[in-house]
Amino acid sequence: MRSNPPRLEPKADKDTVRRHNLSLVLRAVHDGGEATRAGVAARVGLTRAAVSSLVEQLLDSGFVTESGKTFSGQAGRPGTVLKVARTGVAGLGVEVNIDYVSVCVTDLSGDDRVRLTEHTDNRAAPPAEVLAHAAALASRALGSAAELDLRPVGVRLALPGLVSGGTVRQAPNLGWNGVAAGDLFARALARPLPVGSDNEANLAALAELWFGGVGRERTFLYLSGEIGVGGALVLGGELLRGAHGFAGEIGHVVVDPAGPACRCGSRGCLEQYAGQRAVLRAAGIDENAGLPGMAELESRARADDTRAVEAIRRAGSTLGLVLSGAVNLLDPDAVVLGGIYRTLMPWLAPPAARELDRRVVSGLWSGDSGRLRASSLTGDASRGAAALVVRDALADPAAYA
Repeated sequence: MRSNPPRLEPKADKDTVRRHNLSLVLRAVHDGGEATRAGVAARVGLTRAAVSSLVEQLLDSGFVTESGKTFSGQAGRPGTVLKVARTGVAGLGVEVNIDYVSVCVTDLSGDDRVRLTEHTDNRAAPPAEVLAHAAALASRALGSAAELDLRPVGVRLALPGLVSGGTVRQAPNLGWNGVAAGDLFARALARPLPVGSDNEANLAALAELWFGGVGRERTFLYLSGEIGVGGALVLGGELLRGAHGFAGEIGHVVVDPAGPACRCGSRGCLEQYAGQRAVLRAAGIDENAGLPGMAELESRARADDTRAVEAIRRAGSTLGLVLSGAVNLLDPDAVVLGGIYRTLMPWLAPPAARELDRRVVSGLWSGDSGRLRASSLTGDASRGAAALVVRDALADPAAYA
C-alpha cells in the first residue's frame, strides 16, 4: 500500500523574508527603547549591511526616527541612535462597558497619547445606540490624534461578556445576546479602519502585562471588578483563551446555588456578592449610583463607617474563597485586582488574603506573600486594545507603511 508523500510547506520568497526581517528590526528597536544599527544587527543575527537597508525602509515609512545622539559601545565608528517614531502609525482602543465608554490612542511605543471617557448607563439603551455613541467618541479621539500627527491603523473593541468573532454572544449585565458589535461599530464609525474585538478583562490583563506592575512575572490571574466581575489568565506571557475563547468568566462561578438570581440565568454567582452593585447595596448606598456611589463608599470606609467597611470585607472574603479554587487549579504567580477593587484594596485585600492563606494547598500564599496585588494605574482595557493594534503593526510593518 503506497503512503502519501509528506506535504511540503511552500518556500518563503524574498518578499516574505524581507517582511519578516523588517519586523525583526523594528521590534528590536521597539523593545530596546534606543538602539544603533550595529546593536540591532547583533541582536537579530543579520549583517550590518542588511540591517542598514531595513532601517532605511523603516525611516522612510515613518516607523523609526534617528534621535541625533550617537553611541560608541560597539567597535568602529559611533552609531546614530534609533527610536520608534512618536508620530505616524498608532492604535485605537475602545472599551464599551456597562456604565462608561473609554477611548485610547497609543503610539508605537505603547504610550497613551489620547484619552476620552464618558460615563453613561448603557443598560437601558439598544446595542446600536451604545455602539454609535462609542463610535462618536472614537471619532473625536481620531481628530485629536490627527492633531498630534498620529494615524491609527486599526481599532480594537473591548467588550464585556462572551466575545467571539466580533459578536457579543452574551453580556448579561448589558442584556446583549448575539450582538454583532464589530459590524455595528464599524458602520457607525464610517472610516476605512479594520475593527477587531475581545473581552475587556482579557485586554486589561494584557495592558497589565505590558504596561503594569507585574514585573517579570508572566503567569497571573487578573480580575476586573465593575458591575460585573471579569477575569483573565495570562500564562507564560500569553492569554489562556480556552477552546472557544470564553475562558476567564470567574464572575459567574457559583458561590451559593441557593443565592441571589444572576442576570446570566444562574444563582449565587460571585458578582452577586462582590460586584459593584452588590457591594454598594450591602453598604446602604444606591446600587445604581455608579462612580459617585463608589466615591461615597470609599469615603465612608476611610471614615471607618462600620457598614461600608463590613460590606467591602465580606466581598473580599467571597473573592478569596473563589480565588483560592482558581489558584489551586491554575497555580498563578500572582492575582491582580483591577477596576473597583484597586481602590478598595485596603479593606478588601486582608480578608481575601486570609481565605487564600487558609485554602491554597501549596502554602505559597501564606502570610504576607505579596501575590495578591492591586492593578497599576497604567493598564486598562482600552489601552490594551490599542496596544494590540500597535503589535499587529510591529509584526508586519510593510502592511501598514
